[in-house]
Amino acid sequence: MGRILNLTVLMTILVLTMVGTAFSGNFNEDFDLTWGDHRGQIFGGGKMLSLSLDRVSGSGFKSKKEYLFGRIDMQLKLVAGNSAGTVTAYYLSSEGPTHDEIDFEFLGNETGKPYVLHTNVFAQGKGNREQQFYLWFDPTKNFHTYSLVWRPQHIIFMVDNVPIRVFNNAEQLGVPFPKNQPMKIYSSLWNADDWATRGGLVKTDWSKAPFTAYYRGFNAAACTVSSGSSFCDPKFKSSFTNGKSQVPNELNAFGRRRLRWVQKYFMIYDYCSDLKRFPQGFPPECRKSRV
Repeated sequence: MGRILNLTVLMTILVLTMVGTAFSGNFNEDFDLTWGDHRGQIFGGGKMLSLSLDRVSGSGFKSKKEYLFGRIDMQLKLVAGNSAGTVTAYYLSSEGPTHDEIDFEFLGNETGKPYVLHTNVFAQGKGNREQQFYLWFDPTKNFHTYSLVWRPQHIIFMVDNVPIRVFNNAEQLGVPFPKNQPMKIYSSLWNADDWATRGGLVKTDWSKAPFTAYYRGFNAAACTVSSGSSFCDPKFKSSFTNGKSQVPNELNAFGRRRLRWVQKYFMIYDYCSDLKRFPQGFPPECRKSRV
């Protein structure tokens, strides 16, 4: 019986992985290199992108389309070796002082020490909703898939189809939620040695430059907004019209168990548990922060 159950779980993970990465976009068609001159490059016929950082500058890109709800997948292979002081940011964001934003930030470290995966959610210009994690693998050895499922009900952060964080819509408690502003996809590789590694104690070793991160496997099953009109990928749109989730990796019982596993063994910071930061009581959304 146990072997049958394990085989079922394995097949479920395999199918979800295939669904999440089967339809890869083209970086030439979907993104613009926005800064860093030659430090950002698209190659392999648009199937691969790299960003680099040296002493002079980092680099970055952004999507040509804006998205309003959907599932966004991107495969990354992070800066290898001594990456202390570097930050690889991959996020969704709107514009303006009351912008919304959903963040993955990968904080580099000294050789042999783990990256810190920093997550945050901004709504109406207000962030400060950080959770941080170590990863259960070396993110510099191979490509891994980092996904955001953004729905009116919640935002789910995923790594290789494993949910690591859920931010629920708590508007009934007076907490703004990102749901009205379309967002573009951004990524950048930059120097943050004033704060990123052990609070800025470890500085960037420029003798190891250039530092390079690689991207592939972009996929968006999402609603896009352009020139006042919108289009929803049928795979995602159906999840709003029939009341049942059609988006891969919505949290079933197995997903909730995986979420609890990550948060128990790999979470290293949760703003909803920081008594020193909130001596007068935690933010209201914290009572809804877990599934």
